[in-house]
Amino acid sequence: MTRQFSQEALSRLQTGTHHDPFEILGCHPVDDGWEVRAWLPSAESATLEQTIPLERYPNSDLFTVKLTAAQKKKLPQHYQIQWQEQDGSKHQVVSPYSFMPQLGELDLHLFVEGRHWHIYRFLGANTKTVDGVTGVLFAVWAPSAERVSVVGDFNGWHGLRHPMRVRGGSGIWELFIPGLMAGDIYKFEIRNAQTSDVFIKTDPYAKAMELRPLTGSMVAESQFGWQDQTWLTHRAERDWQSTPMNIYEVHLGSWQRDDEGDFLNYREIAHRLVEYVVWMGYTHIELLPISEHPLDESWGYQTSSYFAPTRRFGSPDDFRYFVDYCHQHRIGVFLDWVPAHFPKDTFALARFDGSALYEHEDPRKGEHQDWGTYIFNFGRNEVRNFLIANALYWLEEFHIDGLRVDAVASMLYLDYSREEGAWVPNQYGGRENLEAIEFLKTLNAEVHAQSPGAVMMAEESTSWPMVSRPTWMGGLGFSMKWNMGWMNDTLDFFEKDPVYRPYHHNQLTFSQMYAYSENFILPLSHDEVVHLKKALVSKMPGDVWQKMANMRLLMSYQLLHPGKKLLFMGCEFAQWQEWSDARGLDWYLCDQPANRGVQLLVRDLNRLYLNHTALHERDFVSEGFEWIDCHDYEQSILSFMRQSATEKIICVFNFTPVPRTYYRIGLPDDGCYLEVINSDAEVYGGSNFGNAGLIEAEAIPWMNRPYSAELVLPPLGVVVLKQESKQ
Repeated sequence: MTRQFSQEALSRLQTGTHHDPFEILGCHPVDDGWEVRAWLPSAESATLEQTIPLERYPNSDLFTVKLTAAQKKKLPQHYQIQWQEQDGSKHQVVSPYSFMPQLGELDLHLFVEGRHWHIYRFLGANTKTVDGVTGVLFAVWAPSAERVSVVGDFNGWHGLRHPMRVRGGSGIWELFIPGLMAGDIYKFEIRNAQTSDVFIKTDPYAKAMELRPLTGSMVAESQFGWQDQTWLTHRAERDWQSTPMNIYEVHLGSWQRDDEGDFLNYREIAHRLVEYVVWMGYTHIELLPISEHPLDESWGYQTSSYFAPTRRFGSPDDFRYFVDYCHQHRIGVFLDWVPAHFPKDTFALARFDGSALYEHEDPRKGEHQDWGTYIFNFGRNEVRNFLIANALYWLEEFHIDGLRVDAVASMLYLDYSREEGAWVPNQYGGRENLEAIEFLKTLNAEVHAQSPGAVMMAEESTSWPMVSRPTWMGGLGFSMKWNMGWMNDTLDFFEKDPVYRPYHHNQLTFSQMYAYSENFILPLSHDEVVHLKKALVSKMPGDVWQKMANMRLLMSYQLLHPGKKLLFMGCEFAQWQEWSDARGLDWYLCDQPANRGVQLLVRDLNRLYLNHTALHERDFVSEGFEWIDCHDYEQSILSFMRQSATEKIICVFNFTPVPRTYYRIGLPDDGCYLEVINSDAEVYGGSNFGNAGLIEAEAIPWMNRPYSAELVLPPLGVVVLKQESKQ
């Protein structure tokens, strides 16, 4: 019956080295009754249930009182402690040490196995009602800790006031603290078992954070009522491969700002951005990383808190409003997600419990020297669980429609950006990161299984095979892959003076050699308009007129080429300056005729893409594309046909500033063809050199086609033709 504590246990509690404060604290049976014990550093006096005085145990911060069996029977299961501090302030709480362990054995087991996909509902800080008492359950994984405590404003940031209990060999520490609620700020104070170093860390599973430069974690509880069920139902049933996907890539901090140059709130951005995106004809928005990060200039790629939307633009429920508003207007939302690395900020994941917990100990495996960041240890069950649960968290808790996974190549190769001898081969002596490969396969399989209709996109810059093929086929399981080869070849071609373009014609035609080996997205992303690379229009050769014409031609080429589309904000109206995260876009340019022309062309191209199945139905199969003529390199003219089961679209490009008249083009059928797009139209800022809106096919075989017609090809322009419906 006796449960008296030892002096050694009390000493460990007093010095903050006890792994289980419940051994001493709480209500315990003793030989002649019961004893209630409370740990009250800096208290001067204390009472139990306002009437029973507690006495300080000699030379300690422990307060105790012995109860008879009759007194114990009257004592509430979760009793209150009142105390007065040395400064005279008075406090009252329900004792945290009157509660049984709250995490279930199955939850602990699944986490240790690396298979608890909703672990964020248990780890971190979660509001909870236990036996009718409301509070917050804190739980954190720190297996190398000797002691972990919850600290915050509620306890004066005192590391010995709320020590947690460890749950066996799981390495998880937990404590339910009554009376806390959403909005309370907290961190974890950790004492390392090997070095005895004591440090304070933010919660890896925090659902909200303070506004930078503050780094406190915040208890969060959503009160948001979703209204997007129609969208989610449609998404789950939609065949995304054969439907339009035209993505507008956005950095929320610099798309627009208020009149004083400050950030807009998620809700303000939602209304402005959705109105614009709908008007422009995009189908999706892709956000640069919005998980919390301390440094604005990192654009979100130095994530320090993976489960918390950045406070820069509002609360988590404000972000839920953003997504919900997009969905109600039939706009999908993708997030840029960064599992390839994390920063070395001492307040966050780095050396979290004093050991290399989330990262590798060996810098040859655990550090990206180029980026000055750590690499996740994908071979550790709990780390894989953290990342996969995080991906599912964004999809399930925020209704995100898919994730673009950043820097996949850096995960796949052990020698990525490393000199010889600065990396460790895998068990077979190869350079492939086998643990990361298995992580990616599991990630994609679980996302597709648990979030119907969600898509996973890989930014993978090498020729790794089958990135966007199912795992059961031996692929990595992504839905799509960014076509970095197309992007590099295309931009390199467009940057050349037209006089040299005939010698680089293959840079435009080569993409068809591999276009259907993966499900490709054609990206013209933020990476191409920063770090002194210049804005897209500024890359173009020639005078201002030619630069704008080239820009219209580039936008047309991207929209008409097979593959889903992605364009970074500002490119759609030919912003002249490189993108800067420190200011809003140069929206005043939209009042300039030339820039307005590019914007209107992109809008019309987007609507052409949306409304014509030939341009999106067969993006990933060769049956959707046919060359008409890919050999006219001497004149830098390229022509091809996009087709679906019901229609054909003819696209003819002139990549020189020389107008071409009487240019005969092969056609698949007779009849009249409408000129549905001419990038040189006056409304787009062009010279209005074209075909008066209509051409008629002649029964003259040409280019292996039974019919043909003579076209006028505008300088640095494209002509898009569609056969007029026959009555």
